Amino acid sequence: MPSMNDLVRQHTALSESDLEWLHLLVSEWQLLSDLSFADLVLWVPTLDGTRYVSVAQMRPNTGPTSYQDDMVGHLVPRGRRPLLDAALDEGRIVREGDPEWREEVPVRVESIPVRREGRVLGVIARNTNLLTVRTPSRLELTYLQSASDLAQMIAAGAFPFPGQQVDMDASPRAGDGLIRLDADGVVQYASPNALSAYHRLGLAADLVGQHLGQITAELAPSRGPVDEALVKLASGYAPREAEVEGNGGVIQLRAIPLKPKGTRIGSLVLLRDVTELRRRERELITKDATIREIHHRVKNNLQTVAALLRLQARRMDSDRGREALNEAVRRVGSIAIVHETLSQNLDERVEFDEIADRVISMVAEISPGKVTCRRNGRFGILDAEVATPLSMVLTEILQNALEHAFGPAEQGTVEVSAVRGDTRAEGARLLITVQDDGRGLPEGFDPQRAGNLGLQIVRTLVEGELGGTFDMQPAPERGTRVVLDVPVRAQK
Repeated sequence: MPSMNDLVRQHTALSESDLEWLHLLVSEWQLLSDLSFADLVLWVPTLDGTRYVSVAQMRPNTGPTSYQDDMVGHLVPRGRRPLLDAALDEGRIVREGDPEWREEVPVRVESIPVRREGRVLGVIARNTNLLTVRTPSRLELTYLQSASDLAQMIAAGAFPFPGQQVDMDASPRAGDGLIRLDADGVVQYASPNALSAYHRLGLAADLVGQHLGQITAELAPSRGPVDEALVKLASGYAPREAEVEGNGGVIQLRAIPLKPKGTRIGSLVLLRDVTELRRRERELITKDATIREIHHRVKNNLQTVAALLRLQARRMDSDRGREALNEAVRRVGSIAIVHETLSQNLDERVEFDEIADRVISMVAEISPGKVTCRRNGRFGILDAEVATPLSMVLTEILQNALEHAFGPAEQGTVEVSAVRGDTRAEGARLLITVQDDGRGLPEGFDPQRAGNLGLQIVRTLVEGELGGTFDMQPAPERGTRVVLDVPVRAQK
């Protein structure tokens, strides 16, 4: 299905600012659809003025649809739908005409001009399925009256409100709770869901006849000067959103001033009880903070272990024993780096490039000569269960290269390269190459059977824990090349 941007740019003469206005309208018109119990289709005249193109469609959550099929992208010639012509030419809401019959369903059709800065950009066709029409309740009458007011505001160019882009997923909807206020902010009608939400805040009486701003400020904890702003918001004087918390409950409010003829006659207040949602969010925040604190403490403990090992190494008389302890210090340090990074994140994933750079710097400190270590390419974001063993593997490989590839006074280079496959695809892999230009491998050397502890650690972690492959081979010109091929989870 083509997007609204594509259809408008391909078929119409509307400017980019006009298109933005239509996007703002479409972000809001679920409310009009729900209040009208009707389908909405936005028609825009084509560039030559001989046809209309449908660029957007909305079905109601509060009633049956009038369109089983998608209408977006349809083209109809001017004259086939007289109500569209009348609304576009005369700039008024058109309701004349008998109901249409679609697949044995009677449908009432109305046309609402969409105005911006005095110009009619297009027409909203409002289609109401009459098959289930019954005697309306007080709630339905309030819905329909509010829908009529919004339609008049659209026709006058007063709705949607400029600069008030609404998040349709997060903002309250009509079915969540609706309150109708008069011009003074007094409640004329409150839906059952709205009344329940205020009972959650501690209200013991009915809302009808109460000044909503004052009642809301009394139920919320005292906040000094903020109370005045809360009174104004809940009274519906301006289009705003806020959350109110009191008595252990949290409700989300959205105020919509109603100005069908240019003067505010009242307001709609949409509200939703978000108490449980906020409680779960706080639990997640607490859980995330606990996890980060655990990683922080693990990092501190590992650094303490490394310090003790370093202290013990200084007291060793044996050179081999001292070197073994120093190697253990670097292994512990590489794991501590991962936990330090995890302690700063909100999830169990880390940007491994920073970790790789710190591991390279840590291991480079043992370089016996003037050896340069550098990194090319990006490792990207990795899960913690991959990052921890991979940091140890990288430490062992670099340590092995610096110890065995170069003599005490030799110069050289060790380069770490990372190439990652399609990060969005399942089965993505990370190819890591560590290459030096040192003295190379001894004759007959077999990396799969070598008894060196560092290489044993590498083989175990790469093949057993990471599920990857490890190979060590002579470099094309000089030195040694180590190649790791590791599977990684696709990035979302």
